[in-house]
Amino acid sequence: MKSTARRHATATGALLTAAALLTVGVQAGSASAQPDGSANAAAPQGQPVRNPGALPAQLSPSQRAELIAKAQSTTAATAKELGLGAQEKLLVHDVVKDQDGTTHTRYERTYEGLPVLGGDLVVSRSTDNRTQSVSKASAAQLQGISTTAPADAPAAASTQALDAAKAVGSKAAKADVAPRKVVWMANGVPTLAYETVVGGLQDDGTPNQLHVITDAKTGAKLHQWQGIETGVGNTHYSGQVTLGTSQSGSSFTLNDTGRGSHKTYNLNHGTSGTGSLFTQSTDTWGNGANSNAATAGADAAYGAGVTWDFYKNVLGRTGIRGDGVAAYSRVHYGNAYVNAFWDDGCFCMTYGDGTANNDPLTSLDVAGHEMTHGVTAATAGLNYSGESGGLNEATSDIMGTSVEFYANNPSAPGNYLIGEQININGDGTPLRYMDKPSKDGGSADSWYSGVGNLDVHYSSGPANHWFYLASEGSGTKTINGVTYNSPTSDGLPVTGIGRDKAQLIWYKALTSKFNSSTDYKGARDGTIAAATELYGAGSPEVTNVTNAWAAVNVGARAGGSTTGKVFESTARVAIPDSPGPAVTSSVSVTGITGNAPSTLQVGVKITHTYIGDLQIDLVAPNGTSYRLQNSSSDSTANLDKTYTVNASAVAANGTWKLKVQDKGAADVGTITDFKLTF
Repeated sequence: MKSTARRHATATGALLTAAALLTVGVQAGSASAQPDGSANAAAPQGQPVRNPGALPAQLSPSQRAELIAKAQSTTAATAKELGLGAQEKLLVHDVVKDQDGTTHTRYERTYEGLPVLGGDLVVSRSTDNRTQSVSKASAAQLQGISTTAPADAPAAASTQALDAAKAVGSKAAKADVAPRKVVWMANGVPTLAYETVVGGLQDDGTPNQLHVITDAKTGAKLHQWQGIETGVGNTHYSGQVTLGTSQSGSSFTLNDTGRGSHKTYNLNHGTSGTGSLFTQSTDTWGNGANSNAATAGADAAYGAGVTWDFYKNVLGRTGIRGDGVAAYSRVHYGNAYVNAFWDDGCFCMTYGDGTANNDPLTSLDVAGHEMTHGVTAATAGLNYSGESGGLNEATSDIMGTSVEFYANNPSAPGNYLIGEQININGDGTPLRYMDKPSKDGGSADSWYSGVGNLDVHYSSGPANHWFYLASEGSGTKTINGVTYNSPTSDGLPVTGIGRDKAQLIWYKALTSKFNSSTDYKGARDGTIAAATELYGAGSPEVTNVTNAWAAVNVGARAGGSTTGKVFESTARVAIPDSPGPAVTSSVSVTGITGNAPSTLQVGVKITHTYIGDLQIDLVAPNGTSYRLQNSSSDSTANLDKTYTVNASAVAANGTWKLKVQDKGAADVGTITDFKLTF
């Protein structure tokens, strides 16, 4: 979770996860009711799923274990089928199964026995064992890589990692374990490297689990990510609820044996270990007040139980890993700790008590958020940095929101606000808004080329916005007493298909399409593929998913175009290097009555090796100029973006120009497409 003072460092993805690369691969990182129709419950009544066979099947832990064992026994044959080299081996990470028998097996790779980080892949097979598709985190070839490193490489890796950890507040004097030799494949060319993990505490008190990747030959830092991903009971937030507990003699404990033996512990303001299991002589927990330590315990236990039920009853998943084993929860972490986090290393959720210990971070959507980090680590393993890190955080927001709606608790009604009960900002406002993410002051409403450079809690914005639009559509509406007004980046409306369908599509994409390095384009492709399998090509659901992505500036509308009138120039115009003159691309607009709209869409595509060099303007027929982009330090290559311009003060018809000037030396490019949508 984010504290107000450290918004840049801790947003509710401190609703976080410990993805801890404790297994091979890049990772970000309960009495169960019987399902009524398993994942079929995700389809609203009266709206039958077009292809129920594509829904996730509910697997018992033993069935899942059997599928994993079967897949592991054939890894050599699978590696040969995929054309992998003799030095490569596959390890099964997870298997999910559809109701029609299709299996989606997620593999990690080794090269000459070394873990390959960013080399994960998913193979989908039909019931007759025919390979239907293969999704790889990296298309690079693993070959000709020397696995010999200089003798001083481990020491150099440790030094580099400790320096990086100090920058986030860690006072650790040494790495937690010796640097691990790996092949780093997540950023293109496979490179022999070392992975070093440094512990201690971050500067806000959150446990540190910084993973640093260094080039084994040069000692240069290649990448880093944070492994800790910040994330009858009388509860503080959800009223009086039923909890799963256990009794031994005259004592009761917060041990939910019906949901994988989920246990809730009281750290009593400690920061390590498990503290003590909540135990008392009666089976009534807490009194709703923060002064009663069991109140936060009741909230955490309730959140874990509802999240378990949601995943099992709606999505057919028994436990975070699908193996029937529960995580555990720890409450009262530290003193006035304004955060919550998931740690994949301990397989547990941890909650602070908030500012002045007045607002524990144990609300229902926070619990669903944190536990979902564990689901992401067990499935796609979205790397917790860049665009994949934003998608990791968004997945937790999406499912945390879905858990809140699933609970249907009148004391905590479902909404599209994140952390609205925990007062993390100190003024009663939510931590994040899914209908318009930028309302939090830092999140992006739509995708742009540098969105992956934001903190992962802010780069989650476009995916959160997509989920709201896919579920509810654009425009103003009131749901459970909360009023929303969701805009679109292209100024065109989106019609929602309902939250049940949107959450199912996202989950299916997460478990069978996404991989460790999936970016926003990959998320669009994966969700469209999932919707197609579930509802059929050309279905309203596929159209909705596509249009909702276009509405956050990821890809085009369904059919490849918008519904507005489009004027476009595809003439290629070379952009001279600085200090060269500005150049223009022109379109002639005719047949539009009156002035241009207040939401004129300006599509720009430019090939350029350093788009921060570019100053871009739209020039109206009467000479009025609208600045689209100033030159900056953005080193991203190529620009493909749609801008929204309020051009309502000028007549629509006439010649419009896109004016581009290179303001920085050493790079050149070309305007390849200029499009106006009225």
